[in-house]
Amino acid sequence: MREEEKEKKPEGFRLLWILDVQNTPCSRDAILHGAGGSVAAGLLHFLATSRVKRSFDVGFAGFMLTTLGSWFYCRMNNAKLRVQQRMIKDGIQNKVIYEGTGLDPTKKPKAETPSGPP
Repeated sequence: MREEEKEKKPEGFRLLWILDVQNTPCSRDAILHGAGGSVAAGLLHFLATSRVKRSFDVGFAGFMLTTLGSWFYCRMNNAKLRVQQRMIKDGIQNKVIYEGTGLDPTKKPKAETPSGPP
């Protein structure tokens, strides 16, 4: 019984049976930021106008905008980080490959001195 539990892969939490919040990068933070943006937008609109239905609509729009904004910002930062990591990885591999050879980019060519009489 215990072996079956260990072999069973955890499913994770699915939001609306679509988005796997545990395994999708940035999804948890985006949902939490969206919830905060929703409460802030809806509450501020309600305090300003005292219209319940319109405040709900503003809160929902705040949720959507804040969630999508946070999602895209996080995804762009992750993509930029992956590109930087790939460049560093390639640089390290090239350094290891070319180290000690004539193609080593860190080796500075020496100025040749004439060996004959002046």
